[in-house]
Amino acid sequence: MPRFTCEVVAVGTELLLGQIVDTNSSWIGEQLAIAGIDSHFQTKVGDNPNRIRSVLDQALRRSDAVIVCGGLGPTQDDLTRDVIAKVLGVELVVNEGLVTKIEARFGNRTMPPNNLRQAEIPLGAHPFSVMPGTAPGFRALMGDKVLYAEPGVPWEMKLMVEEAVLPDIKERAGITGVI
Repeated sequence: MPRFTCEVVAVGTELLLGQIVDTNSSWIGEQLAIAGIDSHFQTKVGDNPNRIRSVLDQALRRSDAVIVCGGLGPTQDDLTRDVIAKVLGVELVVNEGLVTKIEARFGNRTMPPNNLRQAEIPLGAHPFSVMPGTAPGFRALMGDKVLYAEPGVPWEMKLMVEEAVLPDIKERAGITGVI
């Protein structure tokens, strides 16, 4: 019986240019290994919708789960949620619960309107309850495959992976013990 596999995709042109070192992928790889999940591929891709889609399509063909880091912010180059929706063949929808959470993060400060873009997730996706910053993560199913979207900010990503992604992956993989 083949083992459950998970692939990591890091999104951001800054990673390719060496402006930021991709510590997220190595940390996630370590966590997957500790959990007993096989991970055979890690890919970095720039902020280009066609290349992101190509990488995600390939990752979903060869792995049971894909963890995508980065590209969930409020700016125009944050394309991950848009591309995931296209890969899934669905529209982006505004999640009102996320709107409330994002607005609450600003407290008494005025929230820039572009931050509402972060409340858009692919139709059918499930946002994680843990959301340490303004970028929500989410889980989306594509047949028997699962795709997890995480922000690229390391401390936000780590909390989501520990509290939402790893428990879900271990359950899907049938792992009940600790290695």
